[in-house]
Amino acid sequence: MPVLNVGQAWAVLAVAILFEVAGTTCMRLSEGFTRLTPSVLIFVFYAISFALNTAIIRTLGLSVVYAVWSGVGTVLTALIGYLYFKEPATALKMVSAGLIVIGVMGLHSASRATA
Repeated sequence: MPVLNVGQAWAVLAVAILFEVAGTTCMRLSEGFTRLTPSVLIFVFYAISFALNTAIIRTLGLSVVYAVWSGVGTVLTALIGYLYFKEPATALKMVSAGLIVIGVMGLHSASRATA
């Protein structure tokens, strides 16, 4: 795959994050690998996410790609847990998620400053 420009790489990273969140959500839906479709989708979604990450690491760098992918994925997955699966959203969880978002914004800013 050709090297992407920075804007394209961020767009591909966003798609990779969505696939990672879908895969992680399927973990919950698989009910311990007892449901076939979500169990298979875990691996499909993660494979797509990893493939996309591999394509953009040359442009954005490993440190930014992995940190943003895992950070944003964590916050989105937590939101799905709170909203869809009705898991408790405590004040500490909300503050912690906010700190992750601040960190991701800092990494994004730092990557733009060096691009």
